[in-house]
Amino acid sequence: MKVRSKLNTVVTVSRVITTPIGKLTLVASPKGLQQVIFGAKKLQNSRGASSKAKIHLNLAERQLREYFAGERKKFSLKLDISGTAFQESVWFALNKISYGKTISYAQQAKLVRKPKAFRAVGSANGKNPVAIVLPCHRVIASSGTLGGYGGGLAIKRKLLALESS
Repeated sequence: MKVRSKLNTVVTVSRVITTPIGKLTLVASPKGLQQVIFGAKKLQNSRGASSKAKIHLNLAERQLREYFAGERKKFSLKLDISGTAFQESVWFALNKISYGKTISYAQQAKLVRKPKAFRAVGSANGKNPVAIVLPCHRVIASSGTLGGYGGGLAIKRKLLALESS
């Protein structure tokens, strides 16, 4: 997974797709996928949206459909996201969590070499702009409880169940 640029691209396209966990709104730029938003959001597509942005959107939709069908375990999409250096390290550490497995926020904090920053890791995961693609749903509390999730705990439960079947 490559991060191509910062999220300052003006020309974007969006699409709402229906999935087993509900509607998702996908947003892409010519440089890659920018957001996966839980729910249907009516966003205005930029005029003259490039074919590259549409290609990234189509690829994201296809890979998400494959994921929900149980045919994809890892995404191979270009991303056009940005955050602080810490947030980005947390987000990309998510790719180290194998499909169907979970780790704790404390374990993820160790992955980013900030072993005491497990609360900050949870906060960064909550700001993950491309949930599911960067699988923050695979991070749970040390106690074994689910912790939190930007899409809600019911969706986190469904994603984990999908991956364990």
